[in-house]
Amino acid sequence: MPKPVTGDQVAAQHGVALQVRRLALDTGRENVAVVLAGSASLRPEVFRSFSRVAITVGERTVIATLMTSDDPALIGPTELGLAEPAFRRLGEPEGTTVRLSPIAPPESVDAVRRKINGRTLATADIEAIVRDIATYRYADIEIAAFLVGAASFMSTEELLALTRAMADAGTRLVWKRPLVVDKHCIGGIPGNRTSMIVVPIVAAHGLLIPKTSSRAITSPAGTADTMEVLARVDLDVDEMRRVVETCGGCLVWGGHVRLSPADDVLISVERPLGIDNRELMVASIMSKKLAAGSTRLLIDIPVGPHAKVHDADEAMRLRKLFEFLGDRLGLPTDVVITDGRQPIGTGIGPVLEARDVMQVLSNDPAAPADLREKALRIAGHVLEYDPALRGGAGYARAKELLDGGGALAAMQRIIDAQGPPPTRATLGHLTEEIVAEQAGVVAAIDNLRLNRLARLAGAPIEKGAGISIHKKVGDHVDRGEPLYRVHASEPFEFDSAVTAARREHGYRFLDRP
Repeated sequence: MPKPVTGDQVAAQHGVALQVRRLALDTGRENVAVVLAGSASLRPEVFRSFSRVAITVGERTVIATLMTSDDPALIGPTELGLAEPAFRRLGEPEGTTVRLSPIAPPESVDAVRRKINGRTLATADIEAIVRDIATYRYADIEIAAFLVGAASFMSTEELLALTRAMADAGTRLVWKRPLVVDKHCIGGIPGNRTSMIVVPIVAAHGLLIPKTSSRAITSPAGTADTMEVLARVDLDVDEMRRVVETCGGCLVWGGHVRLSPADDVLISVERPLGIDNRELMVASIMSKKLAAGSTRLLIDIPVGPHAKVHDADEAMRLRKLFEFLGDRLGLPTDVVITDGRQPIGTGIGPVLEARDVMQVLSNDPAAPADLREKALRIAGHVLEYDPALRGGAGYARAKELLDGGGALAAMQRIIDAQGPPPTRATLGHLTEEIVAEQAGVVAAIDNLRLNRLARLAGAPIEKGAGISIHKKVGDHVDRGEPLYRVHASEPFEFDSAVTAARREHGYRFLDRP
């Protein structure tokens, strides 16, 4: 729930009473409020200097960006229009009387200015910044300023303070188990849906694994997008807790349970700016795992020329950063370095990746062997957190649960408990084979290029859009032989993806192995 704004920040003496009106406007993550220009209920000399306002009802306050409209059909003189995100966060029905007050810029912006100038911030400064970001008191330009300052330089103590503050800013889950396990991949590899196999294996063994995952930001599918093909993922905290306690695990969207909400805001500004800072990424991941109540964590770092981490030296530096934070936060963290040279599985895009996952869980002969093997190795490592399992026996136990059907049964229990997906997703009916222009052996596959092509096809918004892969590194191809198939549902997106794929398909060849 939104946190109340402190009295010294809200000029309450200037507040006016208005009735809430819901506006069918999707403003992303940003809270936007709209008033009628020239409304007699507002004092222009008060509100003119403030772009941010506080909307208060009872003990609840939501911070929003104030905009005006000249259209009385959109908003009446005694009404306050709220775009969808602000209306949802306020949590009150239309017609509710609220108090609208101007709000001064947060004092923590002074600390942001010091950070931009190269100063090291105190823990209290970072806590104030994160608190203000989580309650939407920062405009995007102020968030961008903090991100640029933090990306330029951040001490280990600042990183520790940032991680703790982000975890404390939202929901903190506590489980009635001494051992709560989790795993996370830093991403960047198409089709790498190991979580959807690891979670049911671990749950079938009897360990608790409350897995929260993200939706795609720059990739064609996040774990939450893919799981939403099979089940509902937008559970609230109470629903998530019920599923975990019933099934031993879950696969839900973390954004709906408010784990590290400041991180979601930071990411939404960070991505368009192209900020790819290792410290910020580690703080993001660790804050959410801490908030989820995990007591043991496994981090998967794929390494490859077209992955987020390009070489072993970079992977080692990142590993030490995760281990440092894990030690200081009381969250023992292990890191595995995996092969990130090419996509995992045969599908890129929610429906195609869900197909791969269910084939592995069902022991289908057509299941992608690389996805199955990687998931078994990750699951085996996580299972060895169980003190009752002998060292080195994790892989064998994971394979036993997968081969014997225990993992599939656990997945079905999780799907049933989370409920049906909001819509039925089907594979895109518009298809085109992208072929090799020469004969040879596949030497390399550009992960970033294939991600881009799958997004052009419509993924993840169109869950049936994406790429079905035919050839992997080491495979021989003849000239004119298909490398992969593009799937789309909309003609414009189909044409865009096919045109781009024909221009540059992302594969490199050698004459011989």
